[in-house]
Amino acid sequence: MAGLRLAAYAVLLCLLLSPTAALRWLADRVPESNAAAAAGRDSYRTSYHFQPAENWQNGPMYYKGVYHFFYQHNPYRATWGNGNLSWGHSVSVDLINWSALENAMDPDSSFDINGCWSGSATFLADGTPVFLYTGIDTNNNQVQNVAFPKNASDPLLREWVKPSYNPVIALPDDVVHDNFRDPSTAWLGRDGLWRVAVSAGLKDGTGSTLVYRSKDFRQWERNAEPLYSSDNSGMVECPDLFPVAGPGDQNGLDYTPSNGAEASYVLKQSVMVTLSDYYVLGRYDDAADTFSPVEADNDCRTWHRFDYGHVYASKSFYDAGKNRRVLWSWANESDPEPDYIARGWAGVQTVPRKIWLSDDGKQLLQWPIEEIETLRKTRVGLLGAEMNAGGMNEIIGVAGMQADVEVVFEIPSLEGAENVDPNQLLDPQRLCGEKGASVLGGVGPFGLLVLASGDLQEHTSVFFRVFKHEGKYKVLMCTDLRRSTTRADVYKPPYGGFVDIDIEKERSISLRTLVDHSVVESYGGGGRTVITARAYPEHVATANSRLFMFNNGTGAVKVSKLDAWDLAPAKVDHSVVESYGGGGRTVITARVYPEHAQTSNSRLFMFNNGTGAVKVSKLDAWELAPAKVNVPGDGLITHGSMRPGEAY
Repeated sequence: MAGLRLAAYAVLLCLLLSPTAALRWLADRVPESNAAAAAGRDSYRTSYHFQPAENWQNGPMYYKGVYHFFYQHNPYRATWGNGNLSWGHSVSVDLINWSALENAMDPDSSFDINGCWSGSATFLADGTPVFLYTGIDTNNNQVQNVAFPKNASDPLLREWVKPSYNPVIALPDDVVHDNFRDPSTAWLGRDGLWRVAVSAGLKDGTGSTLVYRSKDFRQWERNAEPLYSSDNSGMVECPDLFPVAGPGDQNGLDYTPSNGAEASYVLKQSVMVTLSDYYVLGRYDDAADTFSPVEADNDCRTWHRFDYGHVYASKSFYDAGKNRRVLWSWANESDPEPDYIARGWAGVQTVPRKIWLSDDGKQLLQWPIEEIETLRKTRVGLLGAEMNAGGMNEIIGVAGMQADVEVVFEIPSLEGAENVDPNQLLDPQRLCGEKGASVLGGVGPFGLLVLASGDLQEHTSVFFRVFKHEGKYKVLMCTDLRRSTTRADVYKPPYGGFVDIDIEKERSISLRTLVDHSVVESYGGGGRTVITARAYPEHVATANSRLFMFNNGTGAVKVSKLDAWDLAPAKVDHSVVESYGGGGRTVITARVYPEHAQTSNSRLFMFNNGTGAVKVSKLDAWELAPAKVNVPGDGLITHGSMRPGEAY
């Protein structure tokens, strides 16, 4: 633990749902036909992306040496609307390996009786954590509440208290009753007052992010001006405002009064009508509590995208131990609801990503946190290979279902770059659909085929293609799901975004792709463009997946470097003890949470405290390997797949 002194000042709680306990889930059995389907498809369950064992799941913070992830959790079924939401709770020391604890909060008070929805955590001046969260009250109004740890000296923060004076922010008269939610991490101004941002859909149709001030976290006053407001974007939610260091500086910044108006800030919004996350760089005025975008429209749908694929409700936090800002996002399911209900879980978290300002100061860069590399096992490497037009090479020696692939492509010539219409530049996703991996081009398409069957009838393609417009080159990055599965009932679009890189000068571009059963995360151009996708190939129920490189351009492409690794499943600290007495006549199951397990191994002993001797006529003990948790099935998770705390 000493090597992982991390600090997170946000609870990532925007749209996450987690599974229920196993016994409760068994009581809510699905029809036999659906159960059989789930048994055939649970190979979609991820092995190193966070997801709960069952049902829906949401957010992180660091406290007394432990990372905490609190998430919206449906304790009854793998859907959003069945049952009132609780806050699930898991802990970790490295953001990769997790253990499950009991729920942090359940909907049991008048101000949240219909659900404990999303929120964030803040550390007060004395270091005490506090939650601000949205509750659905007895009238189905959305209100903002606070909660405090029952015992702040407990590093696991197992119990939370909701004061009777809740709600601390009532529903405003000009806000729609079910569009007032998602309080952000609070920040302290130079005047000594706390601020918090809350999403609001005004009755006049405006999408807004309101700012409230408080000196004591109990009495809150609304600021005259909103932090964000637009008549065009519709309802925006899950706001995130944070400072960033200068261009190229990978160090993170926390909310501090000393940052003031001089620092550059990022404002992020999640837009309901597009189900996408957008961000913009700008200036935050800490006196007026207003934000001014730099060279951007006020309609946030025109801003940068964190991810051009299938993610939503991202949230960042400052990791003081490693002096970095970390972004975490939710990727829900893309297959039919009956499938993930049968499977018993839905939604995963992306790999946590470090984010910082690019060298030119125009955008944020994203990269998987370094801890993911501790899961790397077998490595396959390649230097200086060349792929001619129509070339395809299999990457042998790495498991295709659970892999980390980094490759650098060199482009000897740009002469064959295709011309592109100006209107096509406005919609990169559509352009990826028109110019897919199988459509021959000039410079590209070249890239990877992942989650591929042996006959290539199923594969997900991740690739680049270079276009030319008015004498300048444009690099398009795509993840195409249209051949990812032979199933017809799955949402399988192409995704795409342009990579802001001077390819004429660089003549090379990098790609890193993380594959985890049903999740494909790809980082283009050193993290300039990121695409996350969910895929549900049928072949994984009976055969292994394979990895390929390909080039369908007319010109050759050189692979100057390729490294690929098998990734081990994330390890989990076990919390389950099952005991069977008398050949199964009596069974006792317990959940335990020993603190020593965070820093040292547990041990086994036999004992006898009786007055007479006892003979051990036979003893057999085995170490158990973690189960492989890739099972075919479709599900619905909003922040995790494997129940943290259980390995087999």
